[in-house]
Amino acid sequence: MNLSSLKPAKGSVRVNKRVGRGTGSGMGGTSTRGHKGAQSRSGYSAKKNFEGGQMPLQRRVPKFGFKNINRVEYKPINLDTLQQVAEAANVTVIDRELLLNKGLISKKDKVKVLSRGELSTAIEVTADAFSVKAVEAIEKAGGKAVKL
Repeated sequence: MNLSSLKPAKGSVRVNKRVGRGTGSGMGGTSTRGHKGAQSRSGYSAKKNFEGGQMPLQRRVPKFGFKNINRVEYKPINLDTLQQVAEAANVTVIDRELLLNKGLISKKDKVKVLSRGELSTAIEVTADAFSVKAVEAIEKAGGKAVKL
């Protein structure tokens, strides 16, 4: 094998259609554009999403709902996850920085602690929001829920 023997895979390269090169080519005259009309003229380009005059999709489909620009998205963290983090890191205080280092949240995430699972150790948890049951469970285990 050498450089002179390299070829593209069979069927991967097409021969360009040479348009407007005489009648003998079969693509002379109107250059495959047909006769008259906007589409035969130079400078023609169909509008984006134009569907030939029928009612376009974006007008046929009904509008519904809205996006609340004031919505606050929280990253949910459950009690069982906090228990695992506390055991693995051997700590009694869990805050954003620890969760960030463990890869459970990203830098801009707001954290909400939810009540799935149980706590067996007293942990002080700092987060942006807590569910009512999560606060009860944390305090029942002897810990503290600190809201940012």
